[in-house]
Amino acid sequence: MADREALLQRFLESAGWGAAERRVLAADASFRRYDRLTWDGKRAVLMDAPPPQENVDIFDFLAGCLDEIGLSAPQTLAIDREAGFLLLEDFGDTTFTRALAEGADEAELYRLATDTLVALHHGWWVESPKIPPYDEEKLLTEAALLVDWFLPAMTGRETPAAQRESYLAAWREVLPAMLPPADQVPHKLVLRDYHVDNLMVLEGREGVARCGLLDFQDGVIGPISYDLVSLLEDARRDVSEAVVTEMLERYHAGMRNEIDRWAFTASYYALGAQRNAKIIGIFTRLSRRDGKHGYLQHIPRVWRLLEGDLRQPVLAPVKDWFDREAPAALRGVPARPHEDPDTQEETKV
Repeated sequence: MADREALLQRFLESAGWGAAERRVLAADASFRRYDRLTWDGKRAVLMDAPPPQENVDIFDFLAGCLDEIGLSAPQTLAIDREAGFLLLEDFGDTTFTRALAEGADEAELYRLATDTLVALHHGWWVESPKIPPYDEEKLLTEAALLVDWFLPAMTGRETPAAQRESYLAAWREVLPAMLPPADQVPHKLVLRDYHVDNLMVLEGREGVARCGLLDFQDGVIGPISYDLVSLLEDARRDVSEAVVTEMLERYHAGMRNEIDRWAFTASYYALGAQRNAKIIGIFTRLSRRDGKHGYLQHIPRVWRLLEGDLRQPVLAPVKDWFDREAPAALRGVPARPHEDPDTQEETKV
């Protein structure tokens, strides 16, 4: 830790910010942390993203790509790729989440977020080996987090291999919906965590540039339906049904109805289900492995979203698995390890 602090100070000095005041801005579910720097009347954001777990190069690369198509990603002021430090433009404090809490019009903000996705999906042009595909292996590995973390936390035992394999087999049956051909549902940049916590209101900018983008360093190339369902099936807040309906129609109109509506809808709900299953697993892991218990409060909402997705006919194989192997009695909130001594062993899963 002391060595990293020394590296950080050298980075700030070389960038001309060595005398800046630092205070913690945010930490997230990854290894990254963010500090706000203030110096000589100016502000910047420091991203501390230690390798090998994190990669500042891809954030810088994707930020440049997004800027080229007229979207607002933080400008890089200085970078140390080897040590994992980025000095970024400060977008301020007005996330969509904060704006909503302060009384901003929900529909207006979601229109801006939806229009930003339309602009991204029309404008994206980059082909680069730096951006991995959202492929079958990645989708199934993520979906498996539910049986690897959540289910053991609820049952008190590791998920048997046969049960785990039957779960993955059910997901394999719906892979054609999750990964439709690009001529039916185009494959473009997927930001992956596109929701109100990671979107900023930027005053003084016009159009979609008013929407500041954060947390896109894990971007992949995959179906354009993914980020829209990430926005509208938010794990942390309830989005009104009227807004969901309006944004789906607004998105299709913005895409000029040039995409296969049936394939897009199937992909939307299949990826929504995969994402929600993954989130249930991640939130459980954050509690049991990392001691970050605050995420558990969102699990009931995510289950409601997952159950809604599973009502779609395209997800029948996955719904059948859940009905058989994870019925309603198991769809609760895992106890914190210290609250139930019998589950202490499960932190090793």
